[in-house]
Amino acid sequence: MPKQGKKYQDARAKVPRGVKFDPRGAVELVKELSYARFDESVELAARLSVDPRQADQIVRGTVVLPHGTGKVTRVLVIAEGEKAQDAEAAGADYVGAEYAQKIQEGWLDFDVVVTTPDQMGKVGPLGRILGPRGLMPTPKAGTVTMDVAKAVSDIKAGKIEFRVDRTGNVHAPIGKVSFDAEMLEENLQAFMDAIVRARPAAAKGGYVLSVTLSSTMGPGIPLDEHTYRRRVA
Repeated sequence: MPKQGKKYQDARAKVPRGVKFDPRGAVELVKELSYARFDESVELAARLSVDPRQADQIVRGTVVLPHGTGKVTRVLVIAEGEKAQDAEAAGADYVGAEYAQKIQEGWLDFDVVVTTPDQMGKVGPLGRILGPRGLMPTPKAGTVTMDVAKAVSDIKAGKIEFRVDRTGNVHAPIGKVSFDAEMLEENLQAFMDAIVRARPAAAKGGYVLSVTLSSTMGPGIPLDEHTYRRRVA
């Protein structure tokens, strides 16, 4: 929750009460109300009608945002031989099996880890370090793969992973306030399409209960969740 100083309060006062916006209206208002002196991230939060305590109601997946997140993502690839060469050619920031030991020693200067299945013997023990930070590679996220070049290229192009938290919410950055409204709207739609596709069969009711968009420091802008309810009907 941003600190509710005068600038935040002024921005919050400009959000009409009881109004839910369409995607374009929401992104335009987020941009208008941004007041920080840095290029704030634009963040989306969706509340879903799932119980994450039930294994059959977990919502998770990946999506490549059409315009990326605006963030430079540092990719580590733990691989050897030809696969290491593929990763380097694809633009990975760090490549090599030796990085598993560096992580054990406390090195964490990366944002995503990709590895090949044959390296999981080295990577598996890192779960106690990487897991709590959301950095553990998994086959479902496409970060344990033989096609490391594609994994690196997708991540560099704007691929993000999402997972419902224990309160039934999904959060993700979908760009920067410096993006134009059309770019943000397309990223928003791509992310919500991925959420809809990831709907568990056991999910009940309207599935998407609420959607809110905000900048890093700004107030939340509510979207019309019925748009996404219809899409999963």
